[in-house]
Amino acid sequence: MPAQHLSGDPQTGNTPAKLPAGLYVVATPIGNLRDITLRALDVLRSVDAVLAEDTRQTIKLLNAYDIKAPISAYHDHNAAERVPAIIQRLQDGEAIALVSDAGTPLVSDPGFRLVRAAVEAGIEVTPLPGASAPLAALVKSGLPSDAFLFAGFMPTKSAARQTAMTAFQDLRATLIFFETGKRIIAMLTDALAVYGDRPAVLTRELTKQYEEARHGTISELITSVTDTPPRGEIVMLIGPASGDRTWDAALVTRALQEQIPELGMKRASAEVAAQSGWPKRDVYQLALSLK
Repeated sequence: MPAQHLSGDPQTGNTPAKLPAGLYVVATPIGNLRDITLRALDVLRSVDAVLAEDTRQTIKLLNAYDIKAPISAYHDHNAAERVPAIIQRLQDGEAIALVSDAGTPLVSDPGFRLVRAAVEAGIEVTPLPGASAPLAALVKSGLPSDAFLFAGFMPTKSAARQTAMTAFQDLRATLIFFETGKRIIAMLTDALAVYGDRPAVLTRELTKQYEEARHGTISELITSVTDTPPRGEIVMLIGPASGDRTWDAALVTRALQEQIPELGMKRASAEVAAQSGWPKRDVYQLALSLK
């Protein structure tokens, strides 16, 4: 079935009295409320209901544009319970909008469960493109944009985080992560151990009053965030693998010092050997010398 289109007048802002039935996945601003598309406003004014990750956040947006659509919560904690009823409403002919707290739904939020269920039920899913923090950060960073990977949030524990990061170690692509101010030093320390001292950019408060980008190598950014801890929501970008990555003894030592307390000497040595390309025997001998 071809995608449905609104037939409202783009000059007057008039919208159809009734949208075609289906799920409308609506991108919302990531900070600046004016970063909302005219089409998104049309849909939000016309749907039967709005599903929001955090109704308190979405109400601010709806109030700013005098939108009176019924709103209810859809998030990780109630998704399993709510999806069947939402699918039934869609099958009964309702038009429902799905929004996240900020940005494009399904990017690090639970919307994919609902979209997958809608697709499986043969319900029309209409994406309304708009703001996206990973893309805004990539554009601002100056890092290569011909290939990139959005990895979202990494695990909170160092060993698990490094293991997750290792999966992207040799990609010739800019890596994009979400992070918080409280965890950024630990995240960057693990990134240095896994990726070496690559070019990196820390962006924060995108589209807001205190928007900022810090450029440098990973080690330089560790110094920067240690001296001046960043506030707000962070999108962290790390440059692609060069193809000739080398780990010197200092970098291998630093990685061992980070991982031995959590993994033990033997397992940490194996992990660092895999990450660095060093022979396992040489890494283990270096680990012994740290005792």
